[in-house]
Parts: sequence; structure tokens; C-alpha cells
Amino acid sequence: MTARLDASRAFVPLGIAVLTVSDTRTLADDRSGDTLAERLGQAGHRLADRAIVPDEVEAIRSQVKAWAADPAVDAVITTGGTGFTGRDVTPEALEPLFEKRMDGFSAIFHRISYDKIGTSTLQSRATAGVVNATYVFVLPGSPGACRDAWDGILAAQLDYRHRPCNFVEIMPRLDEHLKRGAPPSP
Repeated sequence: MTARLDASRAFVPLGIAVLTVSDTRTLADDRSGDTLAERLGQAGHRLADRAIVPDEVEAIRSQVKAWAADPAVDAVITTGGTGFTGRDVTPEALEPLFEKRMDGFSAIFHRISYDKIGTSTLQSRATAGVVNATYVFVLPGSPGACRDAWDGILAAQLDYRHRPCNFVEIMPRLDEHLKRGAPPSP
């Protein structure tokens, strides 16, 4: 079965926040954040907010938690801090917040990336999950990686018309566990 767009379904614009994690970038030279903001806008989504925070666990976590608590934000895309240097701490900051981890995102991202940069894809710890019924996608800091993730994964999965399934259609059910109470602790 191949994926397709179902023309009988209306496009549903989402509010997407973009977070650049960097000790050196500013809005004036943030090419990765620009790439994501442009692509999501071209797709018909709304840039809910955009920020740059330093490579510090609490700064990253605080910004994502604030957006996940904002009903105007349906998804957060971060760029930067996924490598192996001492300052690369984005996965460490965000993975503990994930209520559900999206292992397939990393696998597909690396497959797409491998086709473009070969084994260098191993130097990324791209990840994704759900925080407070908000999708969070953690991307490397290069514009190319942001293009690859958006074009190869996010554009389709954040489009309600994408078949056979997409993230948008399950959004109303992301917080079901909160409505019926959290499962008992082991």
C-alpha cells in the first residue's frame, strides 16, 4: 500500500512552535529555524512561536514544557543539540518528558539521512515523542537535516489528508489516559 493524499478530507492547519538549541545562533543567522518556519508555513500550518535557547537542559525543557501547556501549540520541532559533544543535551532534556516515545521517527529519519550523508547519520540522536498531548520532534541543527525531516516525514504525518494514517487524526486521543486517570504504578 502506498501513501496518498485523500482529496475528500480538508487540510487541518496546526500550530507548530520551532525551538533552536544553540549557544551561538540568533534569529538573524538561524538557518535551520528559518528552514522549518518556511516549510511549515508553505504547507499551510501556523508558526505558533519561535525561540532560541542555549544548550542547557533546563532552558530546553522549560521552553518545551511551556509550549506543551499552550493549547495553541499542537507540535514542537527542535533543531540542534542532538550530537555527541559535551554541549549536545537536547535528547537528555526532552526524552524524560516523553509520555510516549516515537521510536519509528528516529529509524525513518536515519534511513532518509543515510541516503544523503551515509554513515555520518550515526552522529545524530534525532528523537521524537509526545509531551502533554503535544508532538515533539528533536532534529539535528543543520538546515539539510531539517529539510530531510520535514520533507521526508513531517510534511506527510502532519497533514490530515495523508493516508493511510497520520498524526493529526489521532491528536484528539493523545490525552485519553488523563481523562480516565493514569494507569496504576507498578
